[in-house]
Amino acid sequence: MNTSSTTDQNHISDYDMIVIGSGPAGQKAAIQAAKMGRNVALIERSRELGGSCVHRGTIPSKTLRENALRVRAMRQSAEIANFELPEDIELATLISRLGDVLNAHDEYMRRQVARNNVDLIHGRAKFESSTCISVTNVRGQIQRYESEHIVIATGSEPRTPEHVAIDHEHLFDSDSILSMLYLPHSLAVLGGGVIASEYASIFQALGVKVTMIDRYPRPLGFLDDDLTDTFIAGFEDMGGTWLGNRQVTKAYWDGADSVITELEDGTHVKSEKLLCAAGRISNVKDLCISKAGLKVNERGLISVNADLKTAVPTIYAAGDIIGPPSLASASMEQGRRASCNALNIPLGNMNTMIPSGIYSIPELSSIGLSEAQAKAKHPNCLVGKARFDEIARGQISGIQNGLLKIVCDHQGKKILGVMIVGEGATELIHIGQMAMINHSDIDIFVDNIFNFPTLAEAYRVAALSIIGQRLCQA
Repeated sequence: MNTSSTTDQNHISDYDMIVIGSGPAGQKAAIQAAKMGRNVALIERSRELGGSCVHRGTIPSKTLRENALRVRAMRQSAEIANFELPEDIELATLISRLGDVLNAHDEYMRRQVARNNVDLIHGRAKFESSTCISVTNVRGQIQRYESEHIVIATGSEPRTPEHVAIDHEHLFDSDSILSMLYLPHSLAVLGGGVIASEYASIFQALGVKVTMIDRYPRPLGFLDDDLTDTFIAGFEDMGGTWLGNRQVTKAYWDGADSVITELEDGTHVKSEKLLCAAGRISNVKDLCISKAGLKVNERGLISVNADLKTAVPTIYAAGDIIGPPSLASASMEQGRRASCNALNIPLGNMNTMIPSGIYSIPELSSIGLSEAQAKAKHPNCLVGKARFDEIARGQISGIQNGLLKIVCDHQGKKILGVMIVGEGATELIHIGQMAMINHSDIDIFVDNIFNFPTLAEAYRVAALSIIGQRLCQA
């Protein structure tokens, strides 16, 4: 193991691979190379491992979501217990055991890194050349490291529009929103993407008066209208307000007691706090990638080919830094594959059947083609739907605001896509994923028996709808 601690800037430590960033992509890239017997350095600027996914995104927000669901359930059971959250409740109390979860995850990753003999280096990395990285630690000491194989996995950071005065006290971005001390009475959410939809619905479920504002007519525009309509209906049923087709011209703290969001049509929206979720950009500002011969593309991302190789042959990239699907699950596999490709380790083909998961309330998930995409490619495709309020388990569990949809080819055989909205969607989607990966016909959902009552029965109902349409064509 290369453990040199010298601060002589002329001394260079050599590694078979250097990975920058310890998030889902970086960690898997480093571990994969180490398991192949290579000498690996993992560079992380923060004290903790895991990146934004662990410490500011996935784990904290999903922990808050679980408690929001509990709060909503208690409110819905008002006939049993008249439940209300206390005034000015600290947000930290609603993210129960987060510290324990994060510490346990950090300790697990450190043990894994140490067990695989990966050198963990804390400090700020920047390129000196396409094969040389300098790292500045907290004491200002600089060490240089060199490798013919470098993987960039530094993730992303919030995009901040110039007309939104983010101060992380009244106006927050998606990295700082959970640093609020208290649960606000009202919240404006700018944006209609995944992060905006998740946080807007979570805070609304907690009883915050939430107003979502976006320039598009619907949130989550990459999904079919019937799914987003179901999401909007659920959000508004909880008391939220959706303002689509609105352009924000300015958002600021008024210096007294409110955040003011000015819209192009002259409307002013007042709220106690504001979340700006205007997308994310590659976290490369301190990396000096130009010295390595790299630059970001027009979307602020690092471009890679199918093998995750950048324009520089010695450098690979994975995770949020290369853009969609920007999912932790996909980033892990991208990191592993970038490592293998860089070291010429044989790999099977990465399956493109990656489900998307949106942890809003209600959840949304999809795989394959949406109905709109399918109809563009297959004009006579068949669609089968099952509504959760028509499924026994939906009635029993009170999970009625949901929909499962299957899209098939015009013959009503080949499954082209599955889309689900409703609680449990991110779990249910894997049934459709396995069917599509194994090239199963739609009949598999009818010829096999599901537990009853379950939400999974919705697959059978949707499949029967398609088979009925198929028989009518015969």
